[in-house]
Amino acid sequence: DVVPQALLDQYLSMTDPSRAQTVDTEIAKHCAYSLPGVALTLGRQNWHCLKDTYETLASDMQWKVRRTLAFSIHELAVILGDQLTAGDLVPVFNGFLKDLDEVRIGVLKHLHDFLKLLHLDKRREYLYQLQEFLVTDNSRNWRFRAELAEQLILLLDLYSARDIYDYLRPIAFSLCADKVSSVRWISYKLVSEMVKKLYMASTSTFVVDLMNELVEKFCRCRKWSGRQTFVFICQ
Repeated sequence: DVVPQALLDQYLSMTDPSRAQTVDTEIAKHCAYSLPGVALTLGRQNWHCLKDTYETLASDMQWKVRRTLAFSIHELAVILGDQLTAGDLVPVFNGFLKDLDEVRIGVLKHLHDFLKLLHLDKRREYLYQLQEFLVTDNSRNWRFRAELAEQLILLLDLYSARDIYDYLRPIAFSLCADKVSSVRWISYKLVSEMVKKLYMASTSTFVVDLMNELVEKFCRCRKWSGRQTFVFICQ
């Protein structure tokens, strides 16, 4: 009774392949684009009406449809709440992480927004997968790595000092040595924020080890570019 049943049926039928052939080839993409708005209107108590349609769209053959959902999955998570997100959205999110770069960029751009909605133990599972964002279909896709560096700065607030040191630090050092200067510049800020976060931690071991590594890796580097990196991070 939230929206007329006929209207909802009409919307749900947009995923029917025959509609794409006879009505509009882009119809599934339009359906995907509108889905968060429909979910918001129906409310989380009526998510069961949309769940099958969402899963159908998430496995659509057209990457543009999956990309559209990838860019809005964090918004849908807010609408559905933590329980439905953990049960119904996390599997879709995991699928997008392994998809084409055009789809992965959607989840990467809002990685922090999505992960902050998950429970801590579930959130920690993604620490092991962050490294995979360094690998792209096209190595010249430097904006992907720049976006990763930006997201890691935000993710520092979601993880413990040990997790930052064990998982995020190696990625940050890798990004600091990137071939593209735009990626390196964001990475310098990332490392400095990392130092700040570890300095504020209850134990000083991590920040001391990080500082020693910075000195060893960059300050004493034989290449001038490495020493320049050290100066920029200090700056």
